[in-house]
Amino acid sequence: MSSNNHAPAHESASDTHHAHSHGHEAGHGTFKSYMIGFVLSVILTAIPFWLVMGGVFDSKLLTAFLVMGFAVVQIVVHMIYFLHMNPRSEGGWTMMALIFTLVLVAITLAGSLWVMHHLNTNMMPMSPEMMKNMP
Repeated sequence: MSSNNHAPAHESASDTHHAHSHGHEAGHGTFKSYMIGFVLSVILTAIPFWLVMGGVFDSKLLTAFLVMGFAVVQIVVHMIYFLHMNPRSEGGWTMMALIFTLVLVAITLAGSLWVMHHLNTNMMPMSPEMMKNMP
């Protein structure tokens, strides 16, 4: 008495595929979408590399902000083209989890920067002589 785990003969391959989709509404990427994501990722990596290595801007702060901006855009490209995240996937739960994670990261970063700023502001200044006597 063996059980038959195979699809019945009257089911087509597409019916079998849909039966095993596990409730994912988001389609998996095509070769074209993966290539678009790859090309965008390479471009979004090459431009900041060129900005830094070429010394395009005199201001290091401007260069740092541009590199961070390109990093944010690249994160979005990866989420769309490689992770297939959109508001419809998993009934919207992946987007809710992403938003929750971003809120937690923002709170953690802002709180950490706030604490470090106030620690730096409220520390007693030390002269070089005082630092020599430190244990």
